[in-house]
Amino acid sequence: MKILAFAGSTSSTSINRELVKFVLKDFQNEEINLIDLNDFDMPVFSVDREKKGFPDQAHHFLKVIDECDVIICSLAEHNRSYSAAFKNVFDWASRINVKVFQNKPMFLMSTSPGGYGGGNVMNTAKTFFPQFGADIKETFSLPKFYENFDLEAGVIEPEMLKDLKDKILNFKNQITT
Repeated sequence: MKILAFAGSTSSTSINRELVKFVLKDFQNEEINLIDLNDFDMPVFSVDREKKGFPDQAHHFLKVIDECDVIICSLAEHNRSYSAAFKNVFDWASRINVKVFQNKPMFLMSTSPGGYGGGNVMNTAKTFFPQFGADIKETFSLPKFYENFDLEAGVIEPEMLKDLKDKILNFKNQITT
């Protein structure tokens, strides 16, 4: 199975990337493509720019989705929505193929330093991603990242770790049946 994984952030210290990397440890026997949104840097989307053509990076983003079997992502929340970097990649890609996620099974996550764990961006994504071809099989939100996550050990709060492990197992069961 080919897994495409990414964080919806361009930060070099992305907590969402750390969450993705932790979850990927449960998929060690699979082929993993952990991409960095910094590799998809494009001009800010506009209709005027679209008339001049699509950036190669937008086509490349769709290609890596096409080449995977499943998607694991964790979205950063900036001012209660997607990060500008993710939204820009998403906007360009959706103008080429409205089904950006190409009906791939998805494990959708979010985390944040605050107590809501990126819940606003999670709720937005759960509502809109299916309209763009995401087959969301499981979701997980980790609140208070710096209190509940250790860079070496991962999720350290026992109930949250159990919840995450249960959701990983449920996701695996859904994608292998």
